[in-house]
Amino acid sequence: MDKSRYKQQLAFSLLLWFWLPYCLTQTTPSNTATSKPTSTPTPSPSPRPERLKVRLAGYPRKHNEGRIELFYKGEWGTICDDDFTIANAHVLCHHLGFVSATGWTHSAKYGKGQGKIWLDNVQCHGGEKSIEFCKSRGWGNSDCTHDEDAGVVCKDERIPGFVDSNVIDAQVDENKVEEVRLRPVVGVAKKKLPITEGVVEVKYKDGWAQICDAGWTVKNTRVVCGMLGFPHERKVNKNFYKLYLERQKNNFLLHSVACTGTEVHLAACPLEFNKPNATSSCAGGMPAVISCTPGPLFMQNSGLKKKLKISTNVRLKGGAKVGEGRVEVLKDNVWGTVCDDRWNLLSASVVCRELGFGSAKEALTGARMGQGMGPIYMNEVKCLGQERSIWDCPVKNITSENCQHSEDAAVRCNVPYMGLETSIRITGGRTRYEGRVEVLTSDPNGTQSWGLICGENWSTKEAMVACRQLGLGYANQGLQETWYWDSSNVTDMVMSGVKCTGNEMALSQCQYHKTVSCQRAAAKFAAGVICSETASDLVLNASLVEQTVYIEDRPLHMLYCAAEEDCLSKSAAKANWPYGHRRLLRFSSQIHNIGRADFKPKAGRHSWVWHACHGHYHSMDIFTHYDLLNANGTKVAEGHKASFCLEDTDCQEGISKRYECANFGDQGITVGCWDLYRHDIDCQWIDITDVKPGNYIMQVVINPNYEVAESDFTNNAMKCNCKYDGHRIWFHNCHIGDALSEEAERRFEKYPGQLNNKIS
Repeated sequence: MDKSRYKQQLAFSLLLWFWLPYCLTQTTPSNTATSKPTSTPTPSPSPRPERLKVRLAGYPRKHNEGRIELFYKGEWGTICDDDFTIANAHVLCHHLGFVSATGWTHSAKYGKGQGKIWLDNVQCHGGEKSIEFCKSRGWGNSDCTHDEDAGVVCKDERIPGFVDSNVIDAQVDENKVEEVRLRPVVGVAKKKLPITEGVVEVKYKDGWAQICDAGWTVKNTRVVCGMLGFPHERKVNKNFYKLYLERQKNNFLLHSVACTGTEVHLAACPLEFNKPNATSSCAGGMPAVISCTPGPLFMQNSGLKKKLKISTNVRLKGGAKVGEGRVEVLKDNVWGTVCDDRWNLLSASVVCRELGFGSAKEALTGARMGQGMGPIYMNEVKCLGQERSIWDCPVKNITSENCQHSEDAAVRCNVPYMGLETSIRITGGRTRYEGRVEVLTSDPNGTQSWGLICGENWSTKEAMVACRQLGLGYANQGLQETWYWDSSNVTDMVMSGVKCTGNEMALSQCQYHKTVSCQRAAAKFAAGVICSETASDLVLNASLVEQTVYIEDRPLHMLYCAAEEDCLSKSAAKANWPYGHRRLLRFSSQIHNIGRADFKPKAGRHSWVWHACHGHYHSMDIFTHYDLLNANGTKVAEGHKASFCLEDTDCQEGISKRYECANFGDQGITVGCWDLYRHDIDCQWIDITDVKPGNYIMQVVINPNYEVAESDFTNNAMKCNCKYDGHRIWFHNCHIGDALSEEAERRFEKYPGQLNNKIS
């Protein structure tokens, strides 16, 4: 056989081999009886490199249920309910970060969607990583209407460590206008960050293009300022810019923008693009120029900061970065949370702007920034977007059936670009989240170079600031010694004595030595960090402490183990053992992990210490401080608690226990669980044998040495007013450290009788 004929036959055979199964697939009747003729599903086209976006939508719904919408080819669309199964729901819920599905819905239960119906006759096995790997008719191939939109109900338990947020996205076509910037024109403005005034430019192909200012309104300016992280706009001197810009060559992309002022992205506004053949792209106009007012955090002029007041009855908690967190509101001097039902970008933007940030980048549901512990004040917030405060928006009164803290709303706000991450880096780590910290310094000649930070007294608080500055989340650990591979050859110590509160945006805002002073200056003693996307957050149940407090006179012969573990006051050493007794102030402690990562002891189990007397391991030297303070804040009695048994005593519904310290088991507290130390166990007390009658403050501090990373340390303390008459004791006003307004906290400190130490 000649070669050319052989090649023809081979090509025909291969074509038949590929084509035949396809024909059979198209002609084989479907096994599933449906209300209308369908073709047997074929595997969806091979997935694109980027991860398919999935979201829950519709109303009314909770954060863990809703109409399924998929983002494909730049457009959101729905899934038809034909042949839908619980296996499909499992795949979708898993994609959204929930552990599984509890059900699915048909016939547009959550309302009809819009746009394309992307998938029909979907058939998953349940284990697929994404719905795109399941069999279906193929993308966009459907004979359904939106009356048949499918929905899912997910089990309200998050996959541990799942990073993707339950995010409500801006529904805009960002392919039209992706990136917007302000180009400063004035020389002084070019050197300072943030840039607050200049020409509005949009990314176009490989460069930047301008917008014609004909018909430009203050509403357009408000939207652009919000995108760039600024809460307000201000007037700009157009005549000044006109002289300069007329001499410039301009490339206009847009000749009309018509924002309403509430949009969170310029691409969401009606836009008219220039036609390529147009003779004049901006007749009689010039490039749009705007000026924005930064929030107090980003102002250079301290005089202006005082004039710009931000809200005192709204705050963000639990976020890793500046401008993100769980939304909390103040009512009757007590902080509470907002339920995520109907939570959207309009309401989120009102919160962001009143706190001195720009518009909202993301509105988050399902306690994605951790759970609050106080009351839930607001439900179904419906802001229009122009309100000065969330308190001006229509809301629905809350009932316990409506909402739980697992539905706390959160936000990520647009913040101005400050360039803070350019003056710091971490090197030598196994991942980009860890390494030795190096900072950029300038010598008197202006030459820039990288240097190390002295590791002495470097702690979790300083590491928190470094991780925040780098945009790497929370600090898992602050390292005083770094044995990382020295990949950068930087050996000089250029910073020492760094002391941060933990809230700063950059290490340069912390206190530090003016002249470097470091006892151990070798590179291995340089400061390092391990950062993490998520962190735990421990909070004490204050009301339980108030309910369970009492006094016990306990015989000394029953306190040998407690004395060995240093749980009695110093005077116990001088007592006539085993005769006599100690007076103990007893109460129960219920410690909740409301964060986004499990709380685990810093030390590995190899270094835990066995205590034979009580028959358990200590995984942390000090887990909790118990103190009784007088009016001057001086300790009159103290107790402390080693974490002898960190475990999940109980959990929220649907969450499984992971930690049990019996039989040398793992120690820790799972997200959504709590560890209960009952009032009747050893060391769960303060020894008040030597305390005189009077009024005191009782204080409990969890994780007092910041040994373990948390997203929020301000809620680790709990305080109570305490009244002791020598025989009985009363607790009043027990609350966690950040639960009350500043005014209420001041009133708490001036508790009647506390100043003269007499019982009122």
